[in-house]
Amino acid sequence: MEKTNHSSAEPESIEPLRYLSKAEAAAIETELVRDYRFGQQQLIEIWGNACAHAITKAYPLTSLGKKQPTVLVICGPDQNGSIGLVCARHLRMFEYEPTIYHPKRSSQTLHQDFTVQCEKMDIPFLSYLPTEVQLINDAYNLVIDAMLGPDEDRINIKEPYSGILVTLKQVKIPIASVDVPSGWDVEDATEDGINPEVLISLTAPKKCAMNFTGKHFLAGRFLPYDIQKKFELNLPEYPGTDCLVEL
Repeated sequence: MEKTNHSSAEPESIEPLRYLSKAEAAAIETELVRDYRFGQQQLIEIWGNACAHAITKAYPLTSLGKKQPTVLVICGPDQNGSIGLVCARHLRMFEYEPTIYHPKRSSQTLHQDFTVQCEKMDIPFLSYLPTEVQLINDAYNLVIDAMLGPDEDRINIKEPYSGILVTLKQVKIPIASVDVPSGWDVEDATEDGINPEVLISLTAPKKCAMNFTGKHFLAGRFLPYDIQKKFELNLPEYPGTDCLVEL
């Protein structure tokens, strides 16, 4: 009897990871809130917690040379800023030493709640942004960019954020950006934006991250399977019980 040669079978093709446009990212978030009943506070908590875990993987306590590494978290006025606040709170629990610069606080109750939670954790808030000289001179080990998210118009960035971007382009200490590096277009990386060492993509990576060459994490394990299938996200396997994966 002729033997079947299983070794010649065609291997299963693996579909490439989907990188989202601005409209696709917004559509997924809308479905999560409207159809799957994820609350906005719930999503922000999931993302902020995942961002803190990404920081601990990219910059373990022992690698930063201090018992409690100092981290400057720069928060914008909208959702990315709230994710930064949650990230700071979790980093505090992980024995990092976060400080927050949040120049334009949102009037929304949800964002105010996240602010109060950080204040109750005795996380200091700065009233001004340190100069690039102060930042370079080891005042902080790391900057977390939670300023301008996917919905921001990078062409018309206003103060104080345009000035903050100028400062961040000068610093030599590592920068980790949340979802979309500030100053980048969601669908196209730009030379005018900052140059982070780490990028933490939320839900699924955005098109601007396709050519990102730094350390890239994805925090999207919470996504319902039907949404993953509908949008053909082709998400990678997450290791163990981790809430994020390095791409």
